[in-house]
Amino acid sequence: MFELTDKVAVVTGAGSGIGAAIAGLFARQRARVVIVDRDEAAGRRTADAIRNAGGRAEVVAGDVSAEADVARTFAAIEAAERRIDILVNNAGISHVGTIEQTSAADFDRLYQVNVKGVFLCARAAVPIMLRHGGGVILNMASIASLIGLPDRFAYSMTKGAVLTMTRSIAVDYMKRIRCNCICPARVHTPFVDDYVARHYAGREQEVLRQLSAYQPVGRMGTADEVAFLALYLCSDEAEFVTGQAYPIDGGVLVT
Repeated sequence: MFELTDKVAVVTGAGSGIGAAIAGLFARQRARVVIVDRDEAAGRRTADAIRNAGGRAEVVAGDVSAEADVARTFAAIEAAERRIDILVNNAGISHVGTIEQTSAADFDRLYQVNVKGVFLCARAAVPIMLRHGGGVILNMASIASLIGLPDRFAYSMTKGAVLTMTRSIAVDYMKRIRCNCICPARVHTPFVDDYVARHYAGREQEVLRQLSAYQPVGRMGTADEVAFLALYLCSDEAEFVTGQAYPIDGGVLVT
């Protein structure tokens, strides 16, 4: 069950965190993983870890927010791999602030990566999938797609767009491409540790406890837990699932 033998899986933003966990798990399930990351060195670290564990992984440096970059990247992947079976749109950035604390530059930057990046990568992947019999697209949304979060105005805007793009793709390609999204609550990744260290120096443990307490189960999620859900949704065992938003939230939505 849940094997991805010889499937070509493209994972964006797989240089660290959730993307790296998804890439590693897919490789363990025998997929041929292609890592797309703006930070080529980070992507290579993930690929090296996969290869050292006996898996297959390649790296293509690319900026998901740049149309020419995405077109070049996906053309190179098709030329090398001959097809794309799975696309995980994981690359994204965050922002903290209300509408009053969000500049136009902040808004544009969030939109370019989190919304336009998903659009560009999905648009590039869909024709390749259709030429080779179909495929699966999995987008990384957030519980911010489903509920209001304080101080996350621009971020929530982008993740709401990811949710609606997910459902639109699912409807338009119903019998050929499945498309779902995952909606995590807080997940403990190196990004979180770096953010806390930069903005709450000397209070790191206190802030991490606060972030953990937000989830009713009393902790943040892990990247591996998100990866396991991603594996299910991208596997043949989920063939009856499309157009859905899957929360993985430690009980946030039921309290």
